[in-house]
Amino acid sequence: MASPTGQARRRWAFWLAAGLASLALSGAWAQAPQVPVAEVTLRLVGEGLTLDGTLQAVKQSTLSAQASGRILELHVKAGDRVRAGQVLAVIDDRLTQAGVAQARAGVAQAEAAIAQAEVELRDAQAHLQRTRELRAQNFVAQAALDMAEARHRAAEAGVAQAKAAATQARAGESQSALAQGFTRLTAPYDGYVLATHAEAGDLAAPGVPVLTVYAPQPLRAVVHVPASRAHLAQQARRVEVELPDPQGTQWVAPVRQTRLPAADPVSQTVEWRLDLAPEHAERVVPGQQTRVRFVAGDQQRLVVPASAVLRRGELTAVYVAGPNGFVLRAVRLGAHHGDAGVEVLTGVKAGDRVALDPVRAGLAGAQAAR
Repeated sequence: MASPTGQARRRWAFWLAAGLASLALSGAWAQAPQVPVAEVTLRLVGEGLTLDGTLQAVKQSTLSAQASGRILELHVKAGDRVRAGQVLAVIDDRLTQAGVAQARAGVAQAEAAIAQAEVELRDAQAHLQRTRELRAQNFVAQAALDMAEARHRAAEAGVAQAKAAATQARAGESQSALAQGFTRLTAPYDGYVLATHAEAGDLAAPGVPVLTVYAPQPLRAVVHVPASRAHLAQQARRVEVELPDPQGTQWVAPVRQTRLPAADPVSQTVEWRLDLAPEHAERVVPGQQTRVRFVAGDQQRLVVPASAVLRRGELTAVYVAGPNGFVLRAVRLGAHHGDAGVEVLTGVKAGDRVALDPVRAGLAGAQAAR
């Protein structure tokens, strides 16, 4: 039989262990993650037609060669910034240089011919004047006067012919200079090189693309609406374009919208062009995918904040707050309505509280923040 002193010691050890366990439990409870929650509610959201679109530069040009020859120099590459008038590529222009030199020589020869013809015309004028004076005094026959007048007319025709030849020579010089200009590909405006379609040493030919350049501003969203649903787009109260945002996505209104008046005969779609405001276009680049929403009206839909949605492979779920912590619940989502949230078709009901940080909600002991 244990002594009274031994029994007291055992009771003291028991209560000490219980106290330590209670402190440990209370400490673990105090360190449990506190996760903010939001209530699932019915909200008014825009309803309509949502389609995939593409962002496109309003100013985008494909520069092609206008003369045949080897590409001697390619001064830029994709991504380079260019200035209006900057030479981007040079095509072998030896033939055009020879043509320009020949045309200039022809112009010089034609101008010399004009000078010679004008000298002859002045001589013919002076001879005609003297002959007329002599004829008036009957010192020469009428035949001499007729010959002087014929010579004068021939000199005038010679000057006109020389001037016409000079005009033709100058036109040839301009054409040769223009042809030489075709061997220089220059930037039509300030922008960036989107792509290069040839390299130095490749053979260039008229109409064959060499470079594509674009201006970063302005940008537009281009969407092709099926012809069978074109009436829904035309009746929309507003049009919105989805753009990336530091907080996720944002739906913005275009500053101008243009609907082409005809449908594509192959795809049976109608093209809409939606110009973006400069402050919105700064966050995107041409070629980027986007979505366009034609909002016909407002309807009540069950929505949750986009940050509450957890995606793991094929699983889409939210953490729903319960009396004993969070429970993972699979959901089926509908359209994304921007700041209003994401529509939930199944999985939760109005009044449920969902975790705004699903990663922390999955930790052991996580509780809804009070």
